[in-house]
Amino acid sequence: MGLYDDHVLPRLIDRACGIGVTSPLRQRVCAGLAGEVLEIGFGSGLNVAHYPARVRHVTAVEPADLAWRLAGHRVRASAVPIERAGLDGQSLPLPDAVFDTAVSSWTLCTIPDAAAALAEVRRVLRPGGTFHFVEHGLSAEPRVARWQRRLEPVQKRVAGGCHLTRHIADLVAEAGLRLREVETFDQHGVPRVLGATTLGVAER
Repeated sequence: MGLYDDHVLPRLIDRACGIGVTSPLRQRVCAGLAGEVLEIGFGSGLNVAHYPARVRHVTAVEPADLAWRLAGHRVRASAVPIERAGLDGQSLPLPDAVFDTAVSSWTLCTIPDAAAALAEVRRVLRPGGTFHFVEHGLSAEPRVARWQRRLEPVQKRVAGGCHLTRHIADLVAEAGLRLREVETFDQHGVPRVLGATTLGVAER
């Protein structure tokens, strides 16, 4: 990690991911959370305001120390206890089958090995536990997808490894999680080159 990744990028992500158009999607992706919750890619805590009352405790996985510090006021104001435990979604220092629900929002695009992270999510979920996700990925429109492939190398450099061309629902299913609900759509107010937004729930 360098100066840009450590000290600049977390602030940019806090601003970019905190824009108003993301709030309704955060509300939707968090609506089904309950009990013991794992959040991978906690970032600066932008989901905290949307945790429902059924959530008892949140275990946050976040690699960036600055992002965790930026989340401080949200964590302190939260009615839900939040604990940082783990820096890498690809290898969680957590026992098997301990979480009722898990959530990721605009995170699977940046994890180098998304398949490994999803396998870890499946491992730590209890049987019947659910994974709630909202992510962006490869567009179904050929013209947009071509631009995504062209721009992905630049996007990865400036946005912390963010991929534009991942098939999110396929990755979730291939990890052995059963897709229960999936909706893919263009997100209003977001550049189309960022791809289609996929919102869904999968069950262990």
